[in-house]
Amino acid sequence: MSGNSFKLEGEKIDPILAGRLQIIQRERGYRFSLDALLLAHFVKLQTGDDVIELGTGSGIVALILAQRFGIGRILGIEIQEQFVSTARRNVSLNGLADKVEIRRGDVRFPESICLPRSFSVALFNPPYRRMHSGRINPDSEKAAARHEIFGTVENFIIAAAYALRPGGRMYAIYPATRLAELITRMRASRIEPKRLQLVYSRPGAKAVFVLAEGTRGGKEGLEVLPPLFIYEARGGYTAAINEIFRDLASVESPGDD
Repeated sequence: MSGNSFKLEGEKIDPILAGRLQIIQRERGYRFSLDALLLAHFVKLQTGDDVIELGTGSGIVALILAQRFGIGRILGIEIQEQFVSTARRNVSLNGLADKVEIRRGDVRFPESICLPRSFSVALFNPPYRRMHSGRINPDSEKAAARHEIFGTVENFIIAAAYALRPGGRMYAIYPATRLAELITRMRASRIEPKRLQLVYSRPGAKAVFVLAEGTRGGKEGLEVLPPLFIYEARGGYTAAINEIFRDLASVESPGDD
């Protein structure tokens, strides 16, 4: 079946990661960005893991994990109906319907999403801006992706804690300026921070993102990874970012740790 049969008017299909995945996106409106790829690369999966992604959007992170690791089920939760439709078509377009399920749900009501303690991994790339900080984009998709219209980071963390089994892992990417809040909210939900990496646009700049991993009910002990730089001082992606792109385009076996 032609890929064009999956897309609607006003959409396009973009090949990513050396053509391993085809992603349906709007020609105008919200489109995935580098932070989704950074999160997908930061996630470490193990044999038998099952994954819930809170706020899956077009499904890109779930799709990358499904094609990269031989794991159990991946459930993508999304509140916006238009994204639910896009994500489901992306799953079908890439032949991953046996691994990925997309379901409409609201992270503010975790009990409506799944049974408690039913996943070993939860991950999210939540909206970064508070409701009353800055202009809200008139495009509803962009507005919901950028501002906390359908849930705060606290809502996402509480939903992750609800979904995770004891010892389960949470992964997130969030603005570096809100790192203190992220850690505070994680610990309030008994998710102990275990691994952090700060992401910088280029050498000499302030950190823009933090990648975080935590363990449900874990013991204290935090590993801070070396900084990750996106761009070289003179422009162009760094060798580290290009290596991430190569890794994401490969197929790995899940770890047994």
